[in-house]
Amino acid sequence: MSTLEKESNPQSRQRRYWGKTLISFLVVLCSMPLGHAMMILMEHFIPGPALHGCAFAMGAVGLGIVITGVFVKGDTKQTLLGLIGGLLFWTGWVEFLLQYYAARYGVQPEIVNGEVVTKPEYLIMPATFGFWMLIMTVYIFSVKTDCYFITWIQKRIFGRRKDEIVTRPLTRHTSITTFMELNMMMWACYLLLMFCYDPRFLGDHHPVTLIIGAGCLIGAVFMFIKQLRIASWGANIRMAIATVIVFWTPVEIMGRINLFNEIWVAPLEHITEMVIILAAFLILAACLIYGALRRKRQQ
Repeated sequence: MSTLEKESNPQSRQRRYWGKTLISFLVVLCSMPLGHAMMILMEHFIPGPALHGCAFAMGAVGLGIVITGVFVKGDTKQTLLGLIGGLLFWTGWVEFLLQYYAARYGVQPEIVNGEVVTKPEYLIMPATFGFWMLIMTVYIFSVKTDCYFITWIQKRIFGRRKDEIVTRPLTRHTSITTFMELNMMMWACYLLLMFCYDPRFLGDHHPVTLIIGAGCLIGAVFMFIKQLRIASWGANIRMAIATVIVFWTPVEIMGRINLFNEIWVAPLEHITEMVIILAAFLILAACLIYGALRRKRQQ
Protein backbone atom coordinates (compact mmCIF):
# COMPACT_ATOMS: atom_id res chain seq x y z
CA MET A 1 0.00 0.00 0.00
CA SER A 2 1.49 3.34 -1.00
CA THR A 3 -0.20 6.57 -0.02
CA LEU A 4 2.50 8.90 -1.22
CA GLU A 5 5.52 8.36 -3.44
CA LYS A 6 8.47 10.40 -2.31
CA GLU A 7 9.78 12.93 -4.83
CA SER A 8 13.49 12.62 -5.62
CA ASN A 9 13.88 16.12 -7.07
CA PRO A 10 14.40 18.73 -4.29
CA GLN A 11 12.84 21.47 -6.44
CA SER A 12 9.66 19.41 -6.94
CA ARG A 13 9.25 19.24 -3.15
CA GLN A 14 9.13 23.04 -2.98
CA ARG A 15 6.75 23.64 -5.88
CA ARG A 16 3.00 23.40 -5.32
CA TYR A 17 0.82 21.86 -8.02
CA TRP A 18 -2.52 23.50 -7.26
CA GLY A 19 -4.32 22.65 -10.49
CA LYS A 20 -3.27 19.03 -10.51
CA THR A 21 -4.04 18.57 -6.82
CA LEU A 22 -7.48 20.22 -6.96
CA ILE A 23 -8.53 18.18 -10.00
CA SER A 24 -7.36 14.92 -8.42
CA PHE A 25 -8.98 15.75 -5.08
CA LEU A 26 -12.31 16.82 -6.59
CA VAL A 27 -12.52 13.80 -8.93
CA VAL A 28 -12.14 11.43 -6.00
CA LEU A 29 -14.39 13.58 -3.80
CA CYS A 30 -17.23 13.53 -6.37
CA SER A 31 -16.95 9.74 -6.63
CA MET A 32 -18.05 9.39 -2.99
CA PRO A 33 -21.61 10.81 -3.25
CA LEU A 34 -21.97 9.29 -6.72
CA GLY A 35 -21.10 5.87 -5.31
CA HIS A 36 -23.69 6.25 -2.54
CA ALA A 37 -26.29 7.45 -5.04
CA MET A 38 -25.58 4.59 -7.44
CA MET A 39 -26.27 2.07 -4.70
CA ILE A 40 -29.55 3.79 -3.75
CA LEU A 41 -30.68 3.94 -7.39
CA MET A 42 -29.88 0.26 -7.92
CA GLU A 43 -31.99 -0.61 -4.89
CA HIS A 44 -34.83 1.52 -6.24
CA PHE A 45 -34.90 0.44 -9.88
CA ILE A 46 -33.64 -3.16 -9.94
CA PRO A 47 -36.10 -5.82 -8.69
CA GLY A 48 -35.09 -7.68 -5.54
CA PRO A 49 -34.11 -11.08 -7.05
CA ALA A 50 -31.99 -9.42 -9.75
CA LEU A 51 -30.42 -6.74 -7.53
CA HIS A 52 -27.79 -8.83 -5.84
CA GLY A 53 -26.98 -10.70 -9.04
CA CYS A 54 -26.24 -7.36 -10.69
CA ALA A 55 -24.26 -6.25 -7.65
CA PHE A 56 -22.18 -9.43 -7.71
CA ALA A 57 -21.49 -8.91 -11.41
CA MET A 58 -20.47 -5.31 -10.61
CA GLY A 59 -17.90 -6.55 -8.09
CA ALA A 60 -16.55 -9.05 -10.59
CA VAL A 61 -16.23 -6.35 -13.25
CA GLY A 62 -14.43 -4.14 -10.73
CA LEU A 63 -11.93 -6.88 -9.93
CA GLY A 64 -11.44 -7.50 -13.65
CA ILE A 65 -10.69 -3.81 -14.22
CA VAL A 66 -8.09 -3.85 -11.44
CA ILE A 67 -6.42 -6.97 -12.83
CA THR A 68 -6.43 -5.43 -16.32
CA GLY A 69 -4.49 -2.53 -14.82
CA VAL A 70 -1.62 -4.90 -14.04
CA PHE A 71 -1.01 -5.37 -17.77
CA VAL A 72 -1.54 -1.74 -18.81
CA LYS A 73 1.43 0.60 -19.19
CA GLY A 74 1.38 4.04 -17.62
CA ASP A 75 1.25 5.04 -13.97
CA THR A 76 -1.83 7.27 -14.38
CA LYS A 77 -3.78 4.68 -16.36
CA GLN A 78 -3.01 2.01 -13.79
CA THR A 79 -4.04 4.33 -10.96
CA LEU A 80 -7.37 5.19 -12.61
CA LEU A 81 -8.12 1.53 -13.30
CA GLY A 82 -7.33 0.70 -9.68
CA LEU A 83 -9.61 3.51 -8.48
CA ILE A 84 -12.57 2.65 -10.76
CA GLY A 85 -12.22 -1.07 -10.19
CA GLY A 86 -11.85 -0.60 -6.46
CA LEU A 87 -15.03 1.46 -6.20
CA LEU A 88 -17.02 -1.13 -8.17
CA PHE A 89 -15.49 -3.96 -6.11
CA TRP A 90 -16.32 -2.26 -2.80
CA THR A 91 -19.91 -1.52 -3.80
CA GLY A 92 -20.61 -4.90 -5.39
CA TRP A 93 -18.69 -7.38 -3.26
CA VAL A 94 -18.60 -5.62 0.10
CA GLU A 95 -21.59 -3.35 0.64
CA PHE A 96 -24.15 -5.31 -1.40
CA LEU A 97 -22.99 -8.67 -0.05
CA LEU A 98 -23.32 -7.38 3.51
CA GLN A 99 -26.75 -6.06 2.58
CA TYR A 100 -27.79 -9.42 1.12
CA TYR A 101 -26.85 -11.44 4.19
CA ALA A 102 -28.24 -8.84 6.59
CA ALA A 103 -31.59 -9.07 4.78
CA ARG A 104 -31.45 -12.86 4.49
CA TYR A 105 -30.97 -13.38 8.22
CA GLY A 106 -33.27 -10.59 9.37
CA VAL A 107 -30.85 -8.03 10.77
CA GLN A 108 -32.88 -4.98 11.76
CA PRO A 109 -31.77 -1.40 11.07
CA GLU A 110 -31.02 1.04 13.85
CA ILE A 111 -34.02 3.35 14.23
CA VAL A 112 -34.03 6.59 16.22
CA ASN A 113 -37.22 8.65 16.57
CA GLY A 114 -38.85 6.61 13.83
CA GLU A 115 -36.01 7.25 11.34
CA VAL A 116 -33.49 4.71 10.07
CA VAL A 117 -30.07 6.04 11.04
CA THR A 118 -27.98 2.96 10.25
CA LYS A 119 -28.83 0.32 7.66
CA PRO A 120 -28.48 -3.38 8.64
CA GLU A 121 -25.44 -4.00 6.41
CA TYR A 122 -23.43 -1.38 8.28
CA LEU A 123 -24.48 -2.75 11.66
CA ILE A 124 -22.80 -6.09 10.88
CA MET A 125 -19.67 -4.52 9.38
CA PRO A 126 -17.86 -4.25 12.76
CA ALA A 127 -17.83 -8.06 12.81
CA THR A 128 -15.21 -7.88 10.04
CA PHE A 129 -12.68 -6.11 12.29
CA GLY A 130 -10.67 -9.32 12.73
CA PHE A 131 -10.29 -9.73 8.96
CA TRP A 132 -9.14 -6.12 8.67
CA MET A 133 -6.53 -6.66 11.39
CA LEU A 134 -5.39 -9.85 9.64
CA ILE A 135 -4.51 -7.90 6.48
CA MET A 136 -3.00 -4.99 8.43
CA THR A 137 -0.76 -7.43 10.31
CA VAL A 138 0.69 -8.58 6.99
CA TYR A 139 1.31 -4.98 5.91
CA ILE A 140 2.88 -3.94 9.21
CA PHE A 141 5.14 -6.95 9.74
CA SER A 142 5.91 -8.08 6.19
CA VAL A 143 5.72 -5.15 3.76
CA LYS A 144 8.18 -2.30 3.28
CA THR A 145 6.11 0.61 2.01
CA ASP A 146 6.16 4.37 1.45
CA CYS A 147 2.78 4.76 3.15
CA TYR A 148 3.42 7.30 5.92
CA PHE A 149 0.85 5.74 8.26
CA ILE A 150 2.21 2.19 8.05
CA THR A 151 5.83 3.40 8.11
CA TRP A 152 5.06 5.42 11.27
CA ILE A 153 3.55 2.34 12.96
CA GLN A 154 6.54 0.22 11.95
CA LYS A 155 8.95 2.77 13.42
CA ARG A 156 6.97 2.89 16.68
CA ILE A 157 6.84 -0.92 16.99
CA PHE A 158 10.24 -1.97 15.65
CA GLY A 159 12.38 1.10 16.33
CA ARG A 160 15.91 0.65 15.05
CA ARG A 161 15.13 -2.93 13.96
CA LYS A 162 12.57 -1.77 11.37
CA ASP A 163 14.80 -2.40 8.33
CA GLU A 164 15.86 -5.75 9.77
CA ILE A 165 12.29 -7.01 10.32
CA VAL A 166 10.61 -5.42 7.28
CA THR A 167 13.21 -5.99 4.60
CA ARG A 168 11.48 -5.71 1.21
CA PRO A 169 8.32 -4.45 -0.51
CA LEU A 170 5.69 -6.56 -2.23
CA THR A 171 5.75 -6.81 -6.01
CA ARG A 172 4.45 -3.41 -7.08
CA HIS A 173 1.52 -3.17 -9.48
CA THR A 174 0.08 0.34 -9.36
CA SER A 175 -3.51 -0.74 -10.02
CA ILE A 176 -3.34 -3.30 -7.20
CA THR A 177 -1.69 -0.75 -4.90
CA THR A 178 -4.48 1.78 -5.60
CA PHE A 179 -7.15 -0.90 -5.21
CA MET A 180 -5.80 -2.04 -1.84
CA GLU A 181 -5.30 1.49 -0.54
CA LEU A 182 -8.85 2.47 -1.46
CA ASN A 183 -10.51 -0.58 0.04
CA MET A 184 -8.39 -0.82 3.18
CA MET A 185 -8.88 2.86 4.01
CA MET A 186 -12.64 2.81 3.36
CA TRP A 187 -12.92 -0.36 5.42
CA ALA A 188 -10.94 1.20 8.26
CA CYS A 189 -13.00 4.39 8.30
CA TYR A 190 -16.30 2.50 8.20
CA LEU A 191 -15.15 0.36 11.13
CA LEU A 192 -14.11 3.49 13.03
CA LEU A 193 -17.47 5.17 12.39
CA MET A 194 -19.53 2.11 13.32
CA PHE A 195 -17.68 1.72 16.62
CA CYS A 196 -18.10 5.44 17.31
CA TYR A 197 -21.82 5.37 16.53
CA ASP A 198 -22.46 2.32 18.72
CA PRO A 199 -23.96 3.61 22.02
CA ARG A 200 -22.34 0.70 23.86
CA PHE A 201 -18.96 2.19 22.97
CA LEU A 202 -19.42 5.93 22.40
CA GLY A 203 -22.50 7.12 20.48
CA ASP A 204 -22.82 9.52 17.56
CA HIS A 205 -23.02 12.64 19.79
CA HIS A 206 -20.25 11.56 22.18
CA PRO A 207 -17.41 14.12 22.57
CA VAL A 208 -14.84 11.51 21.52
CA THR A 209 -16.75 10.89 18.27
CA LEU A 210 -16.77 14.62 17.57
CA ILE A 211 -13.06 14.89 18.42
CA ILE A 212 -12.32 12.01 16.01
CA GLY A 213 -14.23 13.85 13.28
CA ALA A 214 -12.34 17.07 13.96
CA GLY A 215 -9.04 15.19 14.02
CA CYS A 216 -9.75 13.59 10.65
CA LEU A 217 -10.66 16.99 9.20
CA ILE A 218 -7.39 18.51 10.42
CA GLY A 219 -5.48 15.46 9.21
CA ALA A 220 -7.05 15.78 5.76
CA VAL A 221 -5.82 19.39 5.56
CA PHE A 222 -2.23 18.32 6.27
CA MET A 223 -2.55 15.48 3.75
CA PHE A 224 -3.80 17.94 1.14
CA ILE A 225 -0.77 20.16 1.81
CA LYS A 226 1.52 17.18 1.17
CA GLN A 227 -0.47 16.33 -1.94
CA LEU A 228 0.23 19.82 -3.33
CA ARG A 229 3.91 18.91 -3.71
CA ILE A 230 3.35 15.74 -5.78
CA ALA A 231 4.26 16.37 -9.41
CA SER A 232 3.07 13.21 -11.17
CA TRP A 233 -0.62 12.64 -11.93
CA GLY A 234 -0.68 9.02 -10.77
CA ALA A 235 0.91 9.67 -7.38
CA ASN A 236 -1.25 12.76 -6.91
CA ILE A 237 -4.44 10.77 -7.53
CA ARG A 238 -3.34 8.06 -5.11
CA MET A 239 -2.69 10.68 -2.44
CA ALA A 240 -6.08 12.23 -3.25
CA ILE A 241 -7.76 8.89 -2.51
CA ALA A 242 -6.27 8.83 0.98
CA THR A 243 -7.01 12.52 1.58
CA VAL A 244 -10.64 12.27 0.46
CA ILE A 245 -11.37 9.15 2.51
CA VAL A 246 -10.02 10.79 5.65
CA PHE A 247 -11.92 13.99 4.79
CA TRP A 248 -15.14 12.02 4.23
CA THR A 249 -15.08 10.72 7.81
CA PRO A 250 -16.13 14.08 9.37
CA VAL A 251 -18.60 14.52 6.50
CA GLU A 252 -20.28 11.27 7.55
CA ILE A 253 -20.28 12.34 11.20
CA MET A 254 -21.79 15.75 10.40
CA GLY A 255 -24.49 14.10 8.31
CA ARG A 256 -25.18 11.63 11.11
CA ILE A 257 -25.84 14.39 13.65
CA ASN A 258 -27.98 16.31 11.11
CA LEU A 259 -25.67 19.28 10.57
CA PHE A 260 -26.54 19.09 6.86
CA ASN A 261 -28.75 17.09 4.51
CA GLU A 262 -26.99 14.17 2.79
CA ILE A 263 -28.49 14.55 -0.69
CA TRP A 264 -26.78 11.37 -1.97
CA VAL A 265 -28.84 9.29 0.47
CA ALA A 266 -32.01 10.37 -1.41
CA PRO A 267 -30.79 11.09 -4.97
CA LEU A 268 -34.27 10.98 -6.51
CA GLU A 269 -35.27 13.87 -4.26
CA HIS A 270 -32.22 15.90 -5.29
CA ILE A 271 -31.90 15.15 -8.99
CA THR A 272 -30.56 18.59 -9.95
CA GLU A 273 -27.83 18.52 -7.30
CA MET A 274 -26.77 14.97 -8.21
CA VAL A 275 -26.68 15.83 -11.94
CA ILE A 276 -24.41 18.79 -11.12
CA ILE A 277 -22.08 16.52 -9.13
CA LEU A 278 -22.05 13.98 -11.97
CA ALA A 279 -21.31 16.70 -14.54
CA ALA A 280 -18.53 18.09 -12.38
CA PHE A 281 -17.07 14.60 -12.00
CA LEU A 282 -17.09 13.96 -15.76
CA ILE A 283 -15.56 17.37 -16.59
CA LEU A 284 -12.85 17.02 -13.96
CA ALA A 285 -12.11 13.44 -15.00
CA ALA A 286 -11.73 14.63 -18.60
CA CYS A 287 -9.34 17.37 -17.44
CA LEU A 288 -7.38 14.82 -15.43
CA ILE A 289 -7.03 12.45 -18.38
CA TYR A 290 -6.14 15.31 -20.74
CA GLY A 291 -3.49 16.61 -18.35
CA ALA A 292 -1.94 13.19 -17.96
CA LEU A 293 -1.86 12.59 -21.73
CA ARG A 294 -0.43 16.05 -22.34
CA ARG A 295 2.40 15.49 -19.89
CA LYS A 296 3.13 12.08 -21.42
CA ARG A 297 3.47 13.66 -24.90
CA GLN A 298 5.85 16.30 -23.51
CA GLN A 299 8.16 13.71 -22.01
